[in-house]
Amino acid sequence: MEEFLVATVVLGVLIGLPWLILHYVTKWKTSGGGITSDDEALLEELYALTKRLDDRMDTVERLVAHDHADFRPARLIADNQADNDELAELEALLAKKRKETRA
Repeated sequence: MEEFLVATVVLGVLIGLPWLILHYVTKWKTSGGGITSDDEALLEELYALTKRLDDRMDTVERLVAHDHADFRPARLIADNQADNDELAELEALLAKKRKETRA
């Protein structure tokens, strides 16, 4: 009885484990391995929303700073050129991606 149990476990490990691994590797390869077009659209929408909120935050900080001389914005530097360069690079990548998907 004990030999049957050991043989069943060994057979299960030798056949079942590789099958399980290969099954999920195949699933992973056929799934596309990346984000879907819906995910990309959502990311672009979130990026646009973030940009609008950043602009609004700059406006609010400017208004409050104008009304109260002792106000110090929580952000380090509003409208920082280094940040704008990174955003411009990201926008260029998004524009390139849009052209590729349209073509």
